[in-house]
Order: sequence, then C-alpha cells, then structure tokens
Amino acid sequence: MRRPTWPIAVVALLVAAGAAWLLGGGSGPKPAARQAVSGPYTVQFSAEQPRIGGNTFAVAVTGPAPESVTVAPVMAQMGHALPPVPAAPDGPGRFRAADVGLPMAGQWEITVSLRGPGGPAQVVFPLLVK
Repeated sequence: MRRPTWPIAVVALLVAAGAAWLLGGGSGPKPAARQAVSGPYTVQFSAEQPRIGGNTFAVAVTGPAPESVTVAPVMAQMGHALPPVPAAPDGPGRFRAADVGLPMAGQWEITVSLRGPGGPAQVVFPLLVK
C-alpha cells in the first residue's frame, strides 16, 4: 500500500520552518543591550542593529539624574576614536544619541560619560558592528 507523500512533505516543511524561526530568534534582530554600574549610576546601553553609518544609541540611567550624557565610539584595533556625541533627553532617566556615525565594521567600544549630582562617571560597552 502506497502512502501519499505530499502530506509528509508539508509537515516536514512546517517543522523545518518552525525550527529555523526558533533558532533564528523569531522576530528579527534584537537590540544589543548591556548594563553596567559606575558610582551611584546604573547605566543601560542599547543599539538596534549596529551598522556602518548612522546609528541611534539609547541610554537609560537610574540613580541621580545626570545633567549631561555623551557617547564616544572607539575602535582600538584600528586606532579610531570619534568625538563624543551628546545624548538628548528622551524621558525621565532616558537619553538618545542619534546619527552616531561608525565608519567600519568590527568591534567598537562605546564610552558613555555622565555628569550630574552623583559626580562624573564613565562606563564602556562593547559593540559589534556588522
């Protein structure tokens, strides 16, 4: 007795698609997010789809409200150090640095600098640009 092969093929295709979706993360690229503590500040840094060209970085700060926040990209392996970019307030404890240009792919370090009533602080976050 011969079994129909198309239902088995359809089930196999659905299983393969589901596995690819689960292993690939499901809903597309997720932001690169990291958290660090410096002095009285807890800083969370995130970047959606880091890429060559303009990037937007989000910084969330808990602790004393900083008066200013900057982000400064450095690619130590290639000797690149870009000028600090001010991050604008984006709600209570939240800041956004827009159009931060990264000229090449590779491993970057993003230094987040804070100034405020808790004193100055810096945290460094790794960022892989593809």
